[in-house]
Amino acid sequence: MTAWAEHGPLPGVVGRAVEHEQMSGLLGSAPLVTLTGGPGVGKSVLARAVLDEHTARRGGTVVRVACWDGLTEGGLLDALLRAAGLPDAAHRDTARALAHRTAHPCVSKPARGRAAGPADDRRPDSATTAPPTGGAALAALGTYCRQQRATVLLDDCDPVLDECALLVRRLLRAAPGLRIVATARHALGLAEERVVRIAPLPVTLGEGIAGPAVELLATRTGPAAPELLVTVCQALEGSPLAIALAAHQLERMSLPQLAAQVGADGALFYSGPAATVRHTSLYAAHAAGYALCSPTDRRVWARLSVLPGDFDPWLAGCVCTSSDVPAGAVEGALERLRRASVVECVRDAGGVHEDTGAALPPRYRLPRAARDFGRTQLREAGEEAAALRRFRQACAALAAEAQIAWQGPNQQVAMRLVEDEQHNLDAALTRPPQDAEDALSALEIAVSLWFHWAACGFRHEGRAHLDRLLLLSREDTALRARALWLAGYLAAQEQALTTAEELLRQAWTAAVMHADSDGLARIAHVHGVLALYRSDPATAVRCLEEATRHRSRDPWFGPGPAHSGALLAIALAPLDAERARGAARSAWEERHSDGDFWLYSTILYADALTERAHGEPAAALRACRKALVAKKLVGDPLFIAGARNMLAGLRRAVRDGRPVPGCDGDSPWWQRRGPGVRPQSFFSRLRAGP
Repeated sequence: MTAWAEHGPLPGVVGRAVEHEQMSGLLGSAPLVTLTGGPGVGKSVLARAVLDEHTARRGGTVVRVACWDGLTEGGLLDALLRAAGLPDAAHRDTARALAHRTAHPCVSKPARGRAAGPADDRRPDSATTAPPTGGAALAALGTYCRQQRATVLLDDCDPVLDECALLVRRLLRAAPGLRIVATARHALGLAEERVVRIAPLPVTLGEGIAGPAVELLATRTGPAAPELLVTVCQALEGSPLAIALAAHQLERMSLPQLAAQVGADGALFYSGPAATVRHTSLYAAHAAGYALCSPTDRRVWARLSVLPGDFDPWLAGCVCTSSDVPAGAVEGALERLRRASVVECVRDAGGVHEDTGAALPPRYRLPRAARDFGRTQLREAGEEAAALRRFRQACAALAAEAQIAWQGPNQQVAMRLVEDEQHNLDAALTRPPQDAEDALSALEIAVSLWFHWAACGFRHEGRAHLDRLLLLSREDTALRARALWLAGYLAAQEQALTTAEELLRQAWTAAVMHADSDGLARIAHVHGVLALYRSDPATAVRCLEEATRHRSRDPWFGPGPAHSGALLAIALAPLDAERARGAARSAWEERHSDGDFWLYSTILYADALTERAHGEPAAALRACRKALVAKKLVGDPLFIAGARNMLAGLRRAVRDGRPVPGCDGDSPWWQRRGPGVRPQSFFSRLRAGP
């Protein structure tokens, strides 16, 4: 019979078949198996279920000690003796002597000079220098376990992690055949240890198939709409404890109301009945671990809560570094929080960037419940405003780095950077600024990402950010002038022509006031775009020639003379083949790098238009194919769809030997026409997901 029979039957273990099999296999060969994972993932439940099955199949018993809740003054060894039914006074005395030397302050009187918490850098084997004590008790416990074929379960070792590690080492020396199972948020760190990592339950298994998290919630709700169950489980990130606590709320609300509540922003403070205090709420579960952290780790945890998505050590350092947290301490704190199952590692260090071959740093993530708890601590400490300001300034630096990378040798590096930091950049753009300076930081991010909005196709998203941030940044600055131009450029690309003209008028006034010749050239470029969209090639040629004659003082921002030259070639294509080809050559000669796929695809499209308009369908077909390949590296569904339309027409002309359609035969990419066309989704690229 197991030691927890008095607690009633175990709840069902859902979605743990792999971990169950892994732990069962290790029980037959490894002296120490440790189940680790974050709070509420079901470590104890799984350990008890596997040991129940193990003892039922092979005989024997289990000696269990609840380290977090079941220890008294005697300490861990005394608790094991009592659980085994060996309450001899001499054994207790020697156990107390051992416990007095090693017990954690959370469960016993602290030893002098001892740091609190398993999150520090102490090694368990450092305690082995103490003189041997409790030898009689260890021998008695080893004899009992050997005679009864008992397995020792040290459940929830976190508050006495060092004491557990020392005791395990001594037990294995005293009884070499002993089997020990431990559950903790942090591995014990012993050589004999085999670790089984327990993660939150998957919500879906792909192809719309519900995962174990949904199955667990369904066992508590009964028949329900699958999409509501998925919504709840996704918001709770598959945490079994969170799912159980949320399901408890169904006593006072409906499932649709629960789905709406868990999906909303804000902390999750659900509570319900539980066997231990720390499992009655998500807040209590994380508060228990927070109490074990060092002061530095607590501050880092709290400040990381302003990061909405995954992050690398550089961004963590920007947000967490202050007078009380040195920059050099952040990476160590991150690693300790990872070992304590507070922070998840979503990408290990040592990977290689597939485009550049550069080494990739690790990336971490703070789960939602830990983030909510940390945010509460940050607010109580009065540090939230400062952390949010540091976060936005760091995102402005990231956006500026991406802008420079875009004009460098490989534009996909810039695209990958924005993709990796999407959640953080979105949060920095959308969170309400605290003051005018903070609003300018947000506007700087939106302006630096001009290529993401204009060249990669996210026009509608960029316009929404700029429209909102321009209202919050009224001061007449050079940055605001750039933002006005960019808003006008995006409006022109979406064919909101009247809006574009008004924004360009304001941008022109600001550029004149700031003597910004680069800004005036960019405005001429957009007027050329507007003329193309209005089918006015003569005006387009005039405006774009003006833009190409300018030499940029700031080559990092905006399309620049080379892109004006590419559009000039497009405007000249139906009018003058030689001038169009000359403009295309000049545009390529003006390029910043050979890796400018945005420019290359536009020049190739201009070549295709020129050859098509002047009776060279085979040459036009080759150029159009290359343009499509180059543009796919950058994105922008507007250009891609238009190039595909031209490609289809050219293929028919070459295959059938029909006359090549003139410039009016197929609409250019910016004039998608025809029945059933939906302009909004065509002109602006949409996010594939959150």
